[in-house]
Amino acid sequence: MPQSVINSDRILSFDVVRGFAVLGILLVNIIGFGSVSAVMFNPALSFSAPSDFWAWAIVELTAEGAMRAIFTMLFGAGVLLFLDRGAGRGRLHFKRTFWLLVFGFCNVYILMWLGDILVTYALAGFVLYFFRNIRRKNLLVIALAMLTFLCVYAEMIHFGLEYTRQIAGQASTSLSQAQAELTEQWAEFHSMFAPGEAEISAELAQRRGSFFSVLSWTSAEYASIHMEFIPMLLFWDALVFMTIGMVLYRYGLLQGNHSNQLYFFMAVIGLGFGFSINAYEIRQVLHSEFDILHTFSFFKFTYHLGRLAMAIGWIGLLILLLRRFGVGRRLAAVGRMALTNYLMQSLICLFVFTGIGLGLLGTLSRSELYLIVLLVWVFQLWLSPWWLARYHYGPAEWFWRYLTYGRAPQFALKSG
Repeated sequence: MPQSVINSDRILSFDVVRGFAVLGILLVNIIGFGSVSAVMFNPALSFSAPSDFWAWAIVELTAEGAMRAIFTMLFGAGVLLFLDRGAGRGRLHFKRTFWLLVFGFCNVYILMWLGDILVTYALAGFVLYFFRNIRRKNLLVIALAMLTFLCVYAEMIHFGLEYTRQIAGQASTSLSQAQAELTEQWAEFHSMFAPGEAEISAELAQRRGSFFSVLSWTSAEYASIHMEFIPMLLFWDALVFMTIGMVLYRYGLLQGNHSNQLYFFMAVIGLGFGFSINAYEIRQVLHSEFDILHTFSFFKFTYHLGRLAMAIGWIGLLILLLRRFGVGRRLAAVGRMALTNYLMQSLICLFVFTGIGLGLLGTLSRSELYLIVLLVWVFQLWLSPWWLARYHYGPAEWFWRYLTYGRAPQFALKSG
């Protein structure tokens, strides 16, 4: 019968890169945890000091989008790795993916994290199964075509929103029904991502309230995400980058199977190209004086190119550092417990920021939030190796395997 993966079967480079991504993604997510939701796409709402601006610019330059891209690509590669371990694992894949979906809903409705990615990963993961037997050259062509579509699609949404704003800005009272509907759509979009003081105060009050107050707010907001943003944006984003991850796996790039020169080339070209695109986008935002259509990263043609380049650059650098200097052993432990650590970040932030715990939502500046990030990093970099010195899996990983295989894998390491 199919068996759960054991430690000797693991690919070290996978775990190192995954650990880097799960820590790095908190650089972006902490804004959603610790600020009103609109700040995620409207950073000017969180600038109270020069340090806040620089914190935004540095994360925008180095991590925004890139960490999620790495995490997503590794998920796609992980699907192939899982399916390649033996015949007859299709049923297990769907079972495994279903339970990931359940983990995602728990992250939303129990840990109250509106920015959960597990639900989207599971939905895209169901589709990804049908890509498993495509030859790597054909898979590369498909991935490039999908990436091109995603970039064009993003630009089309940007153009549509810009047109909608122009219609809404007309002072005419004789708008057609279609124009009136566009005006209403723009007002709804603007109120969501550029809220006024009343809306901000109402959100803070709910999220600083009781468990049921926070749950009420999260449920209402996630309904919009589930019905609109996942099918319109997030699903396709995940599917494209998962497919790219499958390509990288099929060519052996994620496994560290190539020369140091190639990984050096990936690091230099990827980071150089990524930094250039991200710096260009930051310049556009500054030139627009933080206009919402420029700060909303998803609606830029260049966004996915920049984050892909940064992701490939970071992967190349990490594998090179691992191979040449042995850097990343603690990151590998974090990566082996990626699901546990990801959910743990939600749990920690639930108690730090909402009314269920300390209720610090909205009280820390943008730059101060990164002190919380640093503390979480230190804790998880310490906890993960400590835990794995005693147990085969993180608790969430063990439970996921139990649900997938229908029997409990060995948990504790044998002493002596």
